[in-house]
Amino acid sequence: MDYRTSDQITHGAFSTRSSERSSDRSSDRLSPAWEDYLKAIFELTAEKQRATTNEIARQMEVAPASATIMIQKMAGCQPPLLEYQKHQGVTLTPQGRSIALEVIRHHRLLETFLQQVLGYSWDQVHPEADRLEHVITEEFEERMAQILGDPSVDPHGEPIPDKDLRMDTAEPRLLSDLRPGDRAVVIKVKPKEDDLLRYLSEIGLVLDAQVTIAAYSSFDGNLTLHIDDNPQPVTLGERITQRVFVRVKG
Repeated sequence: MDYRTSDQITHGAFSTRSSERSSDRSSDRLSPAWEDYLKAIFELTAEKQRATTNEIARQMEVAPASATIMIQKMAGCQPPLLEYQKHQGVTLTPQGRSIALEVIRHHRLLETFLQQVLGYSWDQVHPEADRLEHVITEEFEERMAQILGDPSVDPHGEPIPDKDLRMDTAEPRLLSDLRPGDRAVVIKVKPKEDDLLRYLSEIGLVLDAQVTIAAYSSFDGNLTLHIDDNPQPVTLGERITQRVFVRVKG
């Protein structure tokens, strides 16, 4: 694990944003490290109110002490990007949430552009988008959205914030929740681990794939399912079924 020092991750915290959104929303461009922290905290607090320092440190792959220093800096800047109380966790301020959603919009539009326009596979787009999300302008973002037809989800089924940074954060059902006889359509996969995505492609468990549950093992939680484009039944453990989200068919 790469425990970067606080100096390494806070170097060059602010620089000037190269353009403004057409909606007249503008802000100082943060460093990639600051934007990554805001994105990580947004994801960690999607289903609960606050994130702990240790959770943030694990997500960012830094030492807890380094995460604490960064959190204090972000809570102390003007306007503050975080609300932080010792031993009570961290949550985003409205300003921090807005920046996090903007970075997420960049990232997910980039993933979609890389797949649909440049021909990347869904297991290749995440690291490329991670690098590019910090440097594109708002004009570039909007041109991508126009070329792509203003998509609502990325190649992994994650919702893309709209141009006003509104996004549905409700989670669909997990594949692991289904039982024999249930039919469903795959609508999202996360996290975006390369080996997992490649394996899912091999067995046909991709976005819009239709599945029917054939058997469930209460002993180990394994599911046996039929995937419409795969003639052979597949048995999957919870390491996979708890990362695949579905819409159940009536």
